[in-house]
Amino acid sequence: MSLSGRERRQKRPPGFLFAVGLLRPLLMALMRRNWSGAQHIPKDRGCVVVANHNSYVDPLIVAHFLNDHGIMPSFLGKVEVFKVPVIGRILKAAKQIPVYRETGQAADAYRAAVAAVNEGHCVAIYPEATLTRDPDLWPMRGKTGAARIALQTRCPVIPLAQWGGQAILGPYESRPHFLPIKEATVVAGPPVDLSDLHDRPMSREVLEESTRRIMAAITGLLEEIRGEQAPAEVFDPRAKGVPTTGPIVRHKTDTSNPNPQENS
Repeated sequence: MSLSGRERRQKRPPGFLFAVGLLRPLLMALMRRNWSGAQHIPKDRGCVVVANHNSYVDPLIVAHFLNDHGIMPSFLGKVEVFKVPVIGRILKAAKQIPVYRETGQAADAYRAAVAAVNEGHCVAIYPEATLTRDPDLWPMRGKTGAARIALQTRCPVIPLAQWGGQAILGPYESRPHFLPIKEATVVAGPPVDLSDLHDRPMSREVLEESTRRIMAAITGLLEEIRGEQAPAEVFDPRAKGVPTTGPIVRHKTDTSNPNPQENS
């Protein structure tokens, strides 16, 4: 794929190039791509890309989308993945950012993400911080980390919705489903407007309002992909008494179909 001068590829560290060389041919063979909206992602300054999270293959799909458009993302990912032999070394060499959830080191990821954005990089974040707990795979209530980074740096926040990864590997499943070939859809939208919040103190109220806008933008894009409306009430695992991490029992939903009502 050739890019215009305006869309020159960003300089990539060796670890990222190795991962692309290893994984991109595999992804090209295993799924059809339906990409749109990449024109909204700036290439001349740092930004935060925020996405919904349905499957453990989602980061590969989002990275594939961004790389295809000349953007090298730095993902925030749970530190446990960085401890996996070989994979952890590749992630570190690719300049990805480990997140130490619910520990004294949790602030390290925030500082690293802010620094990356200020240096002109794209930082990719799943605001839900885990696979969605919503039984029909709609985005749930988000955490405030992405909003905090965006308000601190005043960078563009680009919402991104994806659908299809869960057909390859369902939530918390261990066995992928490669055949028949699946389609992965990724749509990026215009930046979320947080400008009216930039000069306000970074209070809990401001962070929650920023996060609400971010999650609403992601959900709106996913509604377009799925061709249906999300529930009026955003799923909140704590309010529902659902564990915030680990496998949960879901309703019987065919996640391979972007229009679940067609299965009824």
